[in-house]
Amino acid sequence: PTHPQNKQSHHLLLQTKNLNCEFELPGRWVHPFKREKKSITAVNRVSLAVHQGTTWGIVGESGSGKTSLGMAILKLVKSNGAIFFDNQDIQRMTNRQLRPLRSDIQIVFQDPFSSLSPRLNIRDIIDEGLEVHYPNMNKEQRLELILQVLLEVGLTEEMTGRFPHEFSGGQRQRIAIARAIVLKPRFLILDEPTSALDVTIQGQIIELLLDLQKKYNMTYMFISHDLRVIRALSDYVAVMHQGKIIEAGPAQEVFDSPTQEYTRTLFAAAL
Repeated sequence: PTHPQNKQSHHLLLQTKNLNCEFELPGRWVHPFKREKKSITAVNRVSLAVHQGTTWGIVGESGSGKTSLGMAILKLVKSNGAIFFDNQDIQRMTNRQLRPLRSDIQIVFQDPFSSLSPRLNIRDIIDEGLEVHYPNMNKEQRLELILQVLLEVGLTEEMTGRFPHEFSGGQRQRIAIARAIVLKPRFLILDEPTSALDVTIQGQIIELLLDLQKKYNMTYMFISHDLRVIRALSDYVAVMHQGKIIEAGPAQEVFDSPTQEYTRTLFAAAL
């Protein structure tokens, strides 16, 4: 990847300060009609500064809090602490106030088959976001954007009438990426988007993401336990353990000279 110092923009796009996210778990019964309260801290005082046009790789074992961090930034789960997007305090925003920003912040999930509606064809899947965020755009204008984005992700115009089950795993992930980038988001969270794909297809998706980032100066948060993929994509890396970021910095420095014993052990096992 391009070294962060060579990236075009140094604009601070996203910042979290002391971000916390807790989930309540069912505790043991202490009374026939009452359970004790029990909670787990999935994200623990996480602070990040993400500059436009760069990629942050978020790594860690399963259960380390990587996905919860992404969900908290998207405000899909409750959290406390500060979240600033383009100098706007989105933590304090209502859903209505946040709606205009939703097109700027998108996500691509791990399993495209479960995230794509089996009842909609590809045109309708990609069109959903356009209908919501660009209500003044007519059908012909939206179709033009849909066909353009399909070509950008390596698919063809003839595929618009087909359904998700008619595609391979790699093609479905391209459709999921198309659905996200048709809105021209400035910030894209990628939650294990290549983990269900074989190595050859992984490489193709990585190349696609790098090309799209270069073309649109998009900012990525790439969540993965696959350190090889993180190394290929990331400008910066944050290592999570038990909800905390225990080590973070430029990707090359973290990979070449990790300072924490946990990071060294994780890298040695995975690489």
